[in-house]
Amino acid sequence: MSAHTAETGAPSIPTNAPTVTLNVTESAAVEIKKFMASEEGLPETSGLRVRVVPGGCSGFQYSLNIEEQSREGDFILDQRGIRLFVDMFSGQYLNGVEIDYVTGVMGSGFTFQNPNSTGSCGCGSSFNA
Repeated sequence: MSAHTAETGAPSIPTNAPTVTLNVTESAAVEIKKFMASEEGLPETSGLRVRVVPGGCSGFQYSLNIEEQSREGDFILDQRGIRLFVDMFSGQYLNGVEIDYVTGVMGSGFTFQNPNSTGSCGCGSSFNA
């Protein structure tokens, strides 16, 4: 027998279910929206996949990709009108991360402030946890 809420009969969500929070700054949101607007024919279900992949000089690196829909098991978040997809593996490393977009003398691009990181490389494109 499965658990249901008394009022609606809908399945109840366990209180110990993992959650993920991400913060997208205003400048990052502007750039993400520009990029998504330039992609033709994206469905309403599309969003930005934020994930961690093995690689880089410190062990992990960040990956941002536009996808047409979420996958089973994804955390689906909404930040500043942008749908974000985070898989379960990446969620453990991305919880609490701030995604920003900076422009400077060395160029422009997305940056990640990660409270879970125990170290990073000199260029800031990879980290370890």
